[in-house]
Amino acid sequence: MKYDVLIVGAGIVGLATALKIKEKKPELSVIVLDKENAIAKHQTGNNSGVIHSGLYYKPGSQKAINCLTGYKMLIEFCDTHQIDYELCGKVVVAIDETELPELEKLYKRGLEHGLKDLKMLDSTGIKEYEPHINGIKGFYVPQTGIINYSEVAAKMAEVFKAAGGAIMLNAKVTKVDKTSTSVTVYTNDKTLETNYLVNCAGLYSDKVARINGDNEPIKIVPFRGEYFKLSKEKEYLIKNLVYPVPDPNFPFLGVHFTRMKKGGVEAGPNAVLAYKREGYSKSQINLSEFFETLAWPGFRKVAAKYWKTGMGEFYRSYSKKAFTKALQRLLPEITAKDLVPGGAGVRAQACDKEGGLLDDFAIHESDRTVNVYNAPSPAATSSLAIGTTIADITLKHF
Repeated sequence: MKYDVLIVGAGIVGLATALKIKEKKPELSVIVLDKENAIAKHQTGNNSGVIHSGLYYKPGSQKAINCLTGYKMLIEFCDTHQIDYELCGKVVVAIDETELPELEKLYKRGLEHGLKDLKMLDSTGIKEYEPHINGIKGFYVPQTGIINYSEVAAKMAEVFKAAGGAIMLNAKVTKVDKTSTSVTVYTNDKTLETNYLVNCAGLYSDKVARINGDNEPIKIVPFRGEYFKLSKEKEYLIKNLVYPVPDPNFPFLGVHFTRMKKGGVEAGPNAVLAYKREGYSKSQINLSEFFETLAWPGFRKVAAKYWKTGMGEFYRSYSKKAFTKALQRLLPEITAKDLVPGGAGVRAQACDKEGGLLDDFAIHESDRTVNVYNAPSPAATSSLAIGTTIADITLKHF
């Protein structure tokens, strides 16, 4: 089987890339492979379903550029294809004086990004939006919304296939051979030939990159984000979305409250090292993958620098009382009995050899290949913009 473009990974970024390539060059044959028996099984299908406004990301960064562009593209795609979403807005809250400088910085960054109608709030103003939330100062972001990204991915797949694209499931890539004229991709039971390979393998993007000969000094470190849900009787405590001021040293947003498009209110997530790349619970362990993470020089440097924060995350993972206490900073009324177990997601966080947790999207082009090394949040919001970027890189070769 021969194709012009072969994409590894049927998450939302892989599907958006496939869709954009077919839109720009309908005559090209394009196939998406995935090792699972369905699309969007991992990061896409297990995230919190937030449409991000682009507030947090450094001006000029790939995250900022793609999120701001991708936001508009996502809304347009949903409107065109009747996918339900809601721009309900969110409140970012400073709980004590030490968080005020970072809060002001975020507010100004939002203005720099061109976000309209941001509204600074005092403690009384916060309660007008979220009556039960504790905070000394905050601001309201009307552009933030909620959506089910599995539905978006399903529609992307549908539109892509209607345009002549192919999706092959249960196809794990095991080997890649390159020549000057083509790329041969071996799966568990098939061999495919392509002119150009795109790696959107998410949690296994670094491994697929190694297989295809790209040896950037980057390792995917899996961080599990665990959620509780508010019990049905306590859902009234949260109207929409409430976020704390994040720690600027980490690419995570801190435990927060998110009203879900599919119903209910999520509380979380934490950010704890997973024992396997697709380890959605504490009991899921892959010793080989876990020791591979521990052996990575970059991860050891991160652990040495931030071990206190890491231990706090582990403690909250195993202690519902500690998790509740973290949530009570924002929502004092909440008690442990008001929280029921929720889902979990695993974030593919790229880490370089020097101990840097990559805070921006990382896309690397090599011979007949483009590897997406780092595409964590807000990749779902940004997916159509990222897909356009990857499509443009790919189509230079046709």
